[in-house]
Amino acid sequence: MIKVSHLSRSYGQFQAVRDVSFEVGKGQIVGLLGPNGAGKTTVMKILTGYHYPSTGDAWIKGIDVQADPLGAQALIGYLPESSPVYPDLTVLEYMEFMAGVRRLPTADREEVIDRVLKRTAADGFRNKVIGHLSKGQKQRVGLAQAILGDPEILILDEPTTGLDPNQILEFRHLIQEIGKEKTVILSTHIMQEVEAICDRVLIMNQGQIVAEGEASDIAKNLQGEERFKVRLKGVTASTALESLARVPGLKSAPTVAEEGLDPLLECAFPKDSGGGETLFDWAVSQRYKIVALVPQTLSLEDLFVQLTKETPHEQNV
Repeated sequence: MIKVSHLSRSYGQFQAVRDVSFEVGKGQIVGLLGPNGAGKTTVMKILTGYHYPSTGDAWIKGIDVQADPLGAQALIGYLPESSPVYPDLTVLEYMEFMAGVRRLPTADREEVIDRVLKRTAADGFRNKVIGHLSKGQKQRVGLAQAILGDPEILILDEPTTGLDPNQILEFRHLIQEIGKEKTVILSTHIMQEVEAICDRVLIMNQGQIVAEGEASDIAKNLQGEERFKVRLKGVTASTALESLARVPGLKSAPTVAEEGLDPLLECAFPKDSGGGETLFDWAVSQRYKIVALVPQTLSLEDLFVQLTKETPHEQNV
């Protein structure tokens, strides 16, 4: 549905986006992650035809964004970081205006507007002036205009910025429901947002994509080792630790995470060395009962910090 190839964008001497390439398939919800200034918004503005790239190409369902921006825009619902609403209009007046901009058939507009307002839970304040609405209500109106006309692709830039915790949860649920039917790119720097909503992540730093894929796969590639926590039953921590330290192939000395008769030990093996099987064989040979054996992976927050604290040229991902 979306294809980006070697995209770059410069503002004078400043290069906001550098040689970015990625694809998003039909029905996927993809999180575009990165610190402020990473280039996320610039990529979104290029995809939606608000900016042209300095070099490279972007296609929306096979339509070249530069050659046919209106054709590409007809397939996209866009919610910028600052919700594009007119504060002096009522919600209904604004939606009628946007229906005209999207050239929806006049005979269908009332039904379509009713449907999207109900879908986004904005129906209850349809006659209120937008300038008098809360931040969360304005975001719902912004999302309603984005899905007006049933576009196949949604591009959402920091959609939960400024919302309170309850509004964030409601908005996430709404995006998940809409994402069952549409292709969605969601830009954010909030880790919980991506973990709760997205199928894949693209992590940007200093204008470049530094990691792409499912968070678990990125973590596995970055971690460089296999880490485990193993809980045993009926053996002291000191006895188990002394025995585990003699297991061949350990990358570093094991440690005790929790003492007691059901101790929790931590250990690490080289990447792709079959550490889990080695631990299981060790416990069987010692006649220890394993209560839990849990692989440890980097959290999305850990990944974000590791990938964005370095420059892209220093990373090998």
